[in-house]
Amino acid sequence: MDRSVDVLVIGTGIAGVFTALSIDSKYQVLLIAKEAVDNSNSMLAQGGIAAELSDDPIRLDSHFDDTLKAGSYLNDKEAVAFLVKNANDAVESLVAFGIHFDKDENNNYLLTREGGHSRRRILHSGGDASGYYATKGLTSLLGSHPNIELLEQTLALDLLKAADGSVIGATVLQNDASYYPVYAKIVVLATGGIGSIYGATTNDLSATGDGIGMAYRANAEITNMEFVQFHPTALYQDASKTRRRFLISEAVRGEGATLLNVENKRFMEKYSPTLKELAPRDIVSQAIYREMYDTWTDHVYLDTRHLDGVYLEKRFPTIFKRCLQEGYRLGEDLLPVSPCEHFICGGIKTDLSAETSVKNLFAVGEVASTGVHGANRLASNSLLECIVFGKSAANKINSLLEGIPRCEKIELEEMPNYNYNYKPLRKKIGDYMDEYVGIVRSESGLLMAQELFSTMLNNLTKAPNLTRYYYESLNMVTTASIITKQALSRKESIGCHFRLN
Repeated sequence: MDRSVDVLVIGTGIAGVFTALSIDSKYQVLLIAKEAVDNSNSMLAQGGIAAELSDDPIRLDSHFDDTLKAGSYLNDKEAVAFLVKNANDAVESLVAFGIHFDKDENNNYLLTREGGHSRRRILHSGGDASGYYATKGLTSLLGSHPNIELLEQTLALDLLKAADGSVIGATVLQNDASYYPVYAKIVVLATGGIGSIYGATTNDLSATGDGIGMAYRANAEITNMEFVQFHPTALYQDASKTRRRFLISEAVRGEGATLLNVENKRFMEKYSPTLKELAPRDIVSQAIYREMYDTWTDHVYLDTRHLDGVYLEKRFPTIFKRCLQEGYRLGEDLLPVSPCEHFICGGIKTDLSAETSVKNLFAVGEVASTGVHGANRLASNSLLECIVFGKSAANKINSLLEGIPRCEKIELEEMPNYNYNYKPLRKKIGDYMDEYVGIVRSESGLLMAQELFSTMLNNLTKAPNLTRYYYESLNMVTTASIITKQALSRKESIGCHFRLN
């Protein structure tokens, strides 16, 4: 069995779905989801989409400058300018697809502010469920696009390459049983993040670095992986049995919430005297880490007691409800919070059209390194990046498809299938990443992690296994190894990458 399509899009977060919907309807698109279509980080995004809805150069420059400052000026300025310039068009594209953003009684968009932003420019949907409503709205349109076929429970294993090095498709494993090639003129990786390689993450637990692993084995350029962003305020749950943590949106601090250590002392003024709680995420996360270290604890507090609880319930309905379930009421109780893995700022290197270093391979969304984020992502630039570069990718793909011939099919090698248990290995990856490749790093710790991951990778590579859990584990240790190697190479502390030595 095999399949042939014009475009194969791997991943069903907002980047993958938007790209698929933007490809010309005369081309056949296959969109695959590792699990259900709704399992993605995009569905979990609370904050919103950052955009200046104006061509006012002062406002555009403000968004440009805020992005550079947050990224410690390691950003690609051309990519940042492209993002900011196309932000308004991105919002209009979403609205044209039927996505609604919250408005006031005068039909004006409600805008909020988050860390690192010098002004209110963030649109939101459903108060604090922007990713859910945007992604759900887009996926609901797939059925009305007959050129797009959706396959769920289908894991992409490896990219297929022609003799000249160009990508011609990918092998997939459907329903943990059916193994076959999908041939495509162009492949788009939209596989999302890497959160599951850490012991705790805000990500959907299906985020196992699959796109990074596939791209690495296909010799694509992968860059800036040392810049792993930790969200400062994940709800601290001591008895939690899952690695996924519930995120308390930065927008709560944008509405006036403050941070206290366990001695009930506000501390952000020590680390960022001007921006305080609204400093970029790297600064806030590192400050919380220091406070936890100094006070011998594993959390701090988010304080909303001085804010109107009725307003908070209306503004943050999802967060309010979840906190109640955990025994906390916004506006009355201190919320225990701590940083955990949230977003990879690096990834597969792409240009402004989302093309990678491998011919006919594109990457969009969190798996891509567009250069926009530099050493630390500015809040709510991620959904914007998905749309701006997803649209750019689709435009380039539409211009290329007619000139790409159908490829010759290749014979797949048979693979063994063993019911091996990779859970201990995966737990060890998370433990080492938390301990040695987390918020604070040292050369000795990174070297220990590198040696362990190298051994793991060699052992897995020598014993291929046609199961989802093997390929996820292979992608996890590949991603962990790349992050560790690039963290070792960057000696100075900057942005999300903080080294003691």
